[in-house]
Amino acid sequence: MISQDQARNIALVCLDVDGTLTDNGVYIGRVATPEGAAVELKRFDIADGLGIKMLQRAGIEVAFVSARESVATAMRAEELGVKYVYNSRSIPKVVALQELTSALGIPLEQVAFVGDDLADIPVLKRVGWPVAPANAAPEVKALAKVQLARRGGDGAVREFVELVLRASGEWDNLVAQYVADAEASGVPAS
Repeated sequence: MISQDQARNIALVCLDVDGTLTDNGVYIGRVATPEGAAVELKRFDIADGLGIKMLQRAGIEVAFVSARESVATAMRAEELGVKYVYNSRSIPKVVALQELTSALGIPLEQVAFVGDDLADIPVLKRVGWPVAPANAAPEVKALAKVQLARRGGDGAVREFVELVLRASGEWDNLVAQYVADAEASGVPAS
């Protein structure tokens, strides 16, 4: 599916959030206080988080690119050490991609984008590695060089990470390093 040379050429993995890092569900409510503050909750897959950490260990940049502003997304990015977060309706995903690749000096051919829905199509058309989780819209799947077996929010990102890192020949060393670090600190990072 991905050759060793192709996998080693990926320098940036951009991830849509809703439907890719989550199951596309959003829980919205109000806190039972006099202020009645709004609350938004999203479910993120822990295995995806560990996959993101493995990409970072491999020296591959990671970005979250969403057209929906979300405190939950920003919190998850911070927790994982994801430095590049485009989390706003005011910046189209294509513009975010152009700004990011320009700032990092990474050509679009070296970018993978995992996205599931129609809003992701303009980005998927531009990157070297368009990727679709199992729950992606048919129009997205038609553009994807890689179609994943897992659904968004259910390990799709981890599946892609393993695919890339195994193809590049880095997975086994990264796992050994991760286990050694977890044993030394007593705290696994995910």
